[in-house]
Amino acid sequence: MDLPWGEETTKQFITNVGLITSNGPYGHDIMACEWTHHISYSPGLIAVCINPKDATRANIAKTKEFGVNLCASDQNVLSSIAGGSSGKSIDKIGALKELGFKFFKAKKINVFMVDGASVQLECKLVNKIKLGDHTTFVGEVIEAYPLSGKAPLVYYNQKYWKVGDNIPKPSQEELDKINSVIEKYKK
Repeated sequence: MDLPWGEETTKQFITNVGLITSNGPYGHDIMACEWTHHISYSPGLIAVCINPKDATRANIAKTKEFGVNLCASDQNVLSSIAGGSSGKSIDKIGALKELGFKFFKAKKINVFMVDGASVQLECKLVNKIKLGDHTTFVGEVIEAYPLSGKAPLVYYNQKYWKVGDNIPKPSQEELDKINSVIEKYKK
């Protein structure tokens, strides 16, 4: 069964927006990547799922490196531009710079990083997996920058959102009650 983009089922997933930066056959590029995931603490691993038609896929496959910049809540315009055209035909970095967005050179890899992003990580490719209609690139974090203090942009129902009210975890009293019930059902 397919889960097509834009259908009600797929709109229910809540994600961040990864701004994936790369350099390779299509030059310096940036794309908005809804499927950007932290998948391991030790070593620090990040997975990004990219359409085989995207310039970023070719760049990463060639150079074996990429930047992960989690879009901050004030970077919705940047995300729309990065996700709205192809690096095969548009110099998105050049266009974004002209519009006033700032980038800086990564320390350990040959890509630009997004100034003011919520999180900025440099990654070296450790695995490439074809999964369905996308390629999953797994990168090991080799450099992390100080946090900007900005909340990440949230993507839900094909719209951008800010992180809202905190929903508290259960109280210690509630957790104790839950644990006493769970104890009764140990196998």
